[in-house]
Amino acid sequence: MQKVKLLRYTPEGEKLIASAAKLCYSAVGIEEIEDNLEEKNIDSFLNMLMDLGHESPIEHVTFTFGAEGVSRTLTHQLVRHRIASYSQQSQRYVKLEQFEYIIPPNIEKDQRAKEIFLKAMEEDQKYYDELTEILFQEHLARYIGEGLSEKKARQKAEKEAIEDARYVFPNACETKIVFSMNARTLLNFFRLRCCNRAQWEIRELATSMLKEVKKVYPILFKNAGPGCLNGPCPEGPMTCGKINEVRDKFRNQI
Repeated sequence: MQKVKLLRYTPEGEKLIASAAKLCYSAVGIEEIEDNLEEKNIDSFLNMLMDLGHESPIEHVTFTFGAEGVSRTLTHQLVRHRIASYSQQSQRYVKLEQFEYIIPPNIEKDQRAKEIFLKAMEEDQKYYDELTEILFQEHLARYIGEGLSEKKARQKAEKEAIEDARYVFPNACETKIVFSMNARTLLNFFRLRCCNRAQWEIRELATSMLKEVKKVYPILFKNAGPGCLNGPCPEGPMTCGKINEVRDKFRNQI
């Protein structure tokens, strides 16, 4: 089951954004940019920035998320968002005695499809275990022959064995990842990945992330969501055709 948690975020982020924006529009120096910035005028200033779409000051605020119960299919899409930082569980260093996997909903609800899918996952684990053992024994014998201690030889042999055996794992393989994005990157991420045409798993992730950041900075993300939320559908003839339903969801339910 997919789990998303907001681990850290810039404290007093809305005040920081207001301060940075204030510097752009006034003659004050850096010693005075936070003067007279109380909650009321911070909210007013931030509302104005977000309604105008003046997004450069919001880059100063960052958010760090943790996600688990997600597939390698999802993370392959996630890391395409380049203005971000990622730390993902390694299949080179973590031996998967029994790998977890994500079952797509359309496969889950079809009994025959699910049977085929589960059989494929079982076989992948079997082949991984067999390959790991074959390669481990080969590497172990070589390192022992080179004069390494048995403990050191076993460590190096296992690492090299699972490094190659992991190639049999499917995109469905479950993974865990920690990643950080600034607020402007997040707005772009939400525009693309909250869209109905985004792949279902990363759309679910993006929607959960949006819920989390709205809890801490509601004004900053008041207009956040898919591209059709604040204008015409950017997908053109490939639109999902559900713009009113989508707008209601992101404006009133999230």
